Amino acid sequence: MKVIVGLGNPGEKYINTRHNFGFIILESIAREIQQTFSSDEKFKSEIARSDKFILVKPTTFMNNSGEAVSRILNFYKIQPKDLYVIHDDVDLPFGKIKKQFGASSAGHRGVESIINELGTKEFWRVRIGVGKPVDTRIEIEDWVLTNMLPDELTQVIGLVPAVKKLVF
Repeated sequence: MKVIVGLGNPGEKYINTRHNFGFIILESIAREIQQTFSSDEKFKSEIARSDKFILVKPTTFMNNSGEAVSRILNFYKIQPKDLYVIHDDVDLPFGKIKKQFGASSAGHRGVESIINELGTKEFWRVRIGVGKPVDTRIEIEDWVLTNMLPDELTQVIGLVPAVKKLVF
């Protein structure tokens, strides 16, 4: 059984922000494979299950994602090697995808939370580039919380087939 986690922040305010790439991709995948998310307070997440995988959108906010992820892995007795975390990455150009195993958090606080909670970095990461702001006066923390332009959102959704190949 695989656990596929999309990182993001819950709530209307964050829906189309760069930091929600993981949520956006996972929601698109769920629609394509006809899965529906439901809230599960025990796991502090929205979950869609099948007999081969569990799709997870933590509702703990980005910086505490590890709490939700560790609860799910522990409950289902799933090893970290079967965990795939889809998240935004400012170190990659917009729309570039990179899959890695056992990598450090590289400063991503959601990934850092997962590493800390699991006590290992031995899981898969699917990094999706959001790029960096052209205006260097904009802090990265502010940049990732800005809304995407409509054409950027379309581009992100267009990445779904490539991400599906990496996680299924």
